[in-house]
Amino acid sequence: MTSNPLSGLRVLVVEDEMLVAMLIEDTLADFGCEIIGPAARVEQALKMIETTGPLHAAVLDVNLIGEKSYSVADDLAARDVPFLFMTGYRRESLFPEYRSFPILQKPVGRRALGDALAKLVMPGPHTYAIRSRVPGPER
Repeated sequence: MTSNPLSGLRVLVVEDEMLVAMLIEDTLADFGCEIIGPAARVEQALKMIETTGPLHAAVLDVNLIGEKSYSVADDLAARDVPFLFMTGYRRESLFPEYRSFPILQKPVGRRALGDALAKLVMPGPHTYAIRSRVPGPER
């Protein structure tokens, strides 16, 4: 039996389509993750980040009931929580400062989500830079 790199990770799910959120949750649960959320609105996601304790990663839809999740991405980046966008939008449709973050195009298969999360939380340099529009805490 091989070790599962996702087992025990606390992953925030930010998705406004309940069926999609349930599919993400089922997939993450199968990988042994502890699911935080889902949050369907930006304000709800920001509150979860603030109150639920440490997070290891997050999966963000870009469009949440007509509101973009960029402020959630900024908050996660300021806290050094790795995240990926899981969206129907193409990379070119995102604001330029968010195009370097990992993006999974919906619909996403179970294996693709698992592989992307494993790469996201893997120690070492990543293929993207955390560039937030909001300054993070002093390091």
